[in-house]
Amino acid sequence: MKLTGNTIFITGGGSGIGRGFAEALHKLGNKVIISGRRRANLDAVIAANPGMEAVELDITDLVSIDTTAKKLVSEHPDLNVLFNNAGIMEVDQADGAIDESLLTRTVTTNLLGPIRLTSALIPHLKSRRGVVIYNTSVLAFVPLAFTAVYSATKAALHSYALSQRFMLRESGVQVLEIAPPWVRTELMNSKEAEEAMPLDEFLKETIAELGTDADEILVERARPLRANPGANEHAFVNGLNQHMVELFSASATQ
Repeated sequence: MKLTGNTIFITGGGSGIGRGFAEALHKLGNKVIISGRRRANLDAVIAANPGMEAVELDITDLVSIDTTAKKLVSEHPDLNVLFNNAGIMEVDQADGAIDESLLTRTVTTNLLGPIRLTSALIPHLKSRRGVVIYNTSVLAFVPLAFTAVYSATKAALHSYALSQRFMLRESGVQVLEIAPPWVRTELMNSKEAEEAMPLDEFLKETIAELGTDADEILVERARPLRANPGANEHAFVNGLNQHMVELFSASATQ
């Protein structure tokens, strides 16, 4: 996709990867509108980035999605990029009874929300020959056992992006997927995790890749995980999860 001259709407832009992308794309000369549920976070971001705008959006609420989509089309008719970034990640218990509220909010936020928002904006994006971006995860391909629901939602979103890309193949709309590795953000208290990728490095490498013709946007350290599905999938997944169990157990005892 072209990296300048766009009008971009980014969900979950008040913190973490979403804020990082919003600020980086803003600096490249794009009009950026961010959204989230916490007004204070949104205000802090736009105060630090003059010219950026923000709207409150509850991605789990159908009325909020519909209202926001109509507002965006009305106030920003040049909108041509939808960046589905908002998501939540919580530890769950796939070896026991899954907490119903965790299950519902994770699926609603990570899967239903992006599908519903894209559905609301796709007629407009077709008219602009625009771009839809989904922020999934390498966990779509190598699930993390103690965040089984989160991993499953990212796998489902990857699948949906593949189908939507095919269905829109003659519309002029690009469907892109970013699959981040473990990145140093507030998500799962990862800001100090040594094995996680520094956020600035991730953003720099990802944005460079966004400027190509690639449909899947992968930084180098994500590629081995993306290549995992196949005959040795189970051994790879089990090995990764055993490593992560040991890593988190060691961290907990320090």
